[in-house]
Amino acid sequence: MSEAIGFLIHDTARLFRRELNERMRHSGVTALQWRLLAYLARNEGTNQVKLAEFLEVEPITLSRMIDRLADAGMLSRRRDPDDRRAWRLYLEEQSLPLIVELRAASAKLTEAAQEGLTTEEREQLASLVERMRQNLSRKACDATQEQAA
Repeated sequence: MSEAIGFLIHDTARLFRRELNERMRHSGVTALQWRLLAYLARNEGTNQVKLAEFLEVEPITLSRMIDRLADAGMLSRRRDPDDRRAWRLYLEEQSLPLIVELRAASAKLTEAAQEGLTTEEREQLASLVERMRQNLSRKACDATQEQAA
């Protein structure tokens, strides 16, 4: 194989994001904002710290983005019942049509990206990439636990 697997995965993800950005440009939502909304759709009620870690942005950057989306009626902050200093994030009804559109655009793009692959190859690809993700998640978790010890 002429390219390192890490580079191929990273470059494929970059191209995927770029194409999805293009397909969603008309929505007026930035790439980072739709990533935030997509994450919340799967993890509603998460707090801002976890969301900043997932999006790999500074908390102040995330806070400004959340302010804009909250002002647009797309999401809301609610006090964390276990930590008065923290906020939990929830989608508002106004964001739901955009999320449906985002999922449909993503599904069409995934289909285009997997053109020419058999059903078995698609399943194998998903399984292998998921296993790699689990391996890396486990390593990241282990490293965090070692730093805390």
